[in-house]
Amino acid sequence: MKIWIGYPPLPDPKGVPLISQNRQFQWFNDPTFVYPVIPAYAATLLKRAGHDVMWEDGIAQRDSVEAYEQRFVDAAPDLVAFEVKTPVVKRVWKIIDRMKSLRPQAKFVLMGDHITAMPEESLIESDVDFCLAGGDFDFALLSLASHLGGGDKLEQGVYFWRDAAARDEARRQLRGRSMEKETWEKAQSARDLGVPSVDGIVCTGAFGPLKHDLTGLPMIDRELSKWKLYAYDNGNFKYLPGTYTMVGRDCWWGRCTFCSWTTTFTNFRSQTPKQLLVEVEHLVALGVREIFDDSGTFPAGKWLREFCTGMVERGLHKKVVMGCNMIPGVLDQEHYDLMGKANFRFVLYGLESATQSTLDRIQKLGRADRLEESMRRAKKAGLEPHVTCMVGYPWESEEEALRTINRTKSLFQKGCIDTLQATVVMPYPGTPLFAECKRNGWLRTEDWDEYDMRVPIMKCPMSDQRLLEITQGIYTSFLTPKYVARKLASIRSWDDVKFWTRAGLKVLGHLKDFNFLGIGNKQREKAKQQAGGDCGCRQGNSRG
Repeated sequence: MKIWIGYPPLPDPKGVPLISQNRQFQWFNDPTFVYPVIPAYAATLLKRAGHDVMWEDGIAQRDSVEAYEQRFVDAAPDLVAFEVKTPVVKRVWKIIDRMKSLRPQAKFVLMGDHITAMPEESLIESDVDFCLAGGDFDFALLSLASHLGGGDKLEQGVYFWRDAAARDEARRQLRGRSMEKETWEKAQSARDLGVPSVDGIVCTGAFGPLKHDLTGLPMIDRELSKWKLYAYDNGNFKYLPGTYTMVGRDCWWGRCTFCSWTTTFTNFRSQTPKQLLVEVEHLVALGVREIFDDSGTFPAGKWLREFCTGMVERGLHKKVVMGCNMIPGVLDQEHYDLMGKANFRFVLYGLESATQSTLDRIQKLGRADRLEESMRRAKKAGLEPHVTCMVGYPWESEEEALRTINRTKSLFQKGCIDTLQATVVMPYPGTPLFAECKRNGWLRTEDWDEYDMRVPIMKCPMSDQRLLEITQGIYTSFLTPKYVARKLASIRSWDDVKFWTRAGLKVLGHLKDFNFLGIGNKQREKAKQQAGGDCGCRQGNSRG
């Protein structure tokens, strides 16, 4: 079977869409491409099973729509699989409809966190043939290909139409209405039971908990998945070329209510330290100089100790730089020192908010007052901490949002962190936060196009303009003479010069990324009118 895996081109004045490996979607003005680990595993598994696999990432390849579609027609694949996220799902529906018209016999598949939350919606609103629920869509896509090619039993979490007559009747009745309150509530209650909410749709059963053994996965075929497309235009890497691994799926905490992957990966699993060490050796042989493991939170404890020790024993700490996600307050100084010896550099932490009541509400592990201690430990070990912050919570006052800014400024001024990322809180479908918003009437729109972090989606005590100022303030908080002097003094190589030059350009790009008054914000004026000129909720610390 000829199988096409990738992402269709999505040209837009807002920039490059970040879909793969992103728990929160953004458009980046400065082109950034992140290696899609799980789709790459899917391609590898399918190739090993004897299928003819084509890797076609129209975004990273910077294809025009016309060139991408012509290549599709020429290749004549039997199965086409796209990962999709909420803010671009409506555009991908149209792309599938158009590509389907070019090759009606091709079967189309959608997968990802939005599809996991609302599989019936895409079946109703587009000509897609199959929707795969759950984060292990590499295994699920292999199962589907085996079913279509040889009649093998399908895994759980696959949605499709019973027959053409049922499809046509359901679309006639529901197309354009799949998000209406009654339809939505019926879908949510049915999904927990693993049954379809729409007559005529077949579901092979609830997808979780995930039971696939990750230790049985083959090493990713990096050449098949064109790893070099993603090796250079990425601000996480100081040393180029860089690439991603993902030893765990996804986060061993896995409870944060805002994270779009807590519902796609319902239980944590990981490969062994030895498997990651072998993969690191393979990547070094390919010429990779920096690796970021994008497990939601990198394994800690005995696992971390064994991996770091192995890095040193195999001499890999002299050949490659490592990075990972970590939770503040989890590691002691001994573990940070081990990471330093193993040549970890970039360690990403989610600050999210400096208000403890917010962290408790979103079920974020750790305490706000312990963040600085963790950063100091990491810095002492020679690591370069990166902090992510979020603003725009419906229950946070302006004073509380500013507390996050001021805490971030303080960490920079004290030399505790090196870089940061600022985002506006997005309530993605399927997350507990989205359900909370539905219950409390906090959503300003359910037009998925608007869930791209260019405009606040949840009602909050601040105006859009003020939220924009605060978000940009996070990025500009480190532009102090003291910080610039410290970074200039830290330059030791040409790699450092190139990295900080790229970082400066990234910051300028991020300041444009949060243009709430800019392109494509269709609901802004409508929401303003409905709210009588403001964002639609009372001032103060609104906690629903």
